[in-house]
Amino acid sequence: MRQRKFLQKRRFCRFCSEKVEFIDYKDIKTLRSFLTERGKILPRRMTGVCAKHQRALTEAIKRARSAVLLSPVER
Repeated sequence: MRQRKFLQKRRFCRFCSEKVEFIDYKDIKTLRSFLTERGKILPRRMTGVCAKHQRALTEAIKRARSAVLLSPVER
């Protein structure tokens, strides 16, 4: 029997646990937590967000970028 060397921490969707139905594009603080330091959107395999909320999150980030609330490149 093989033993696992590393225990993986179970990820969960933050928006599902908080029962968020709408991700606001004006909530910059939340949106920035899902961006890299270069301004790219983090994939859901890294954040643990479910597919439904990842799509909503992506659209909110893109909407915030077009409204110039988020810069395309963070410094």
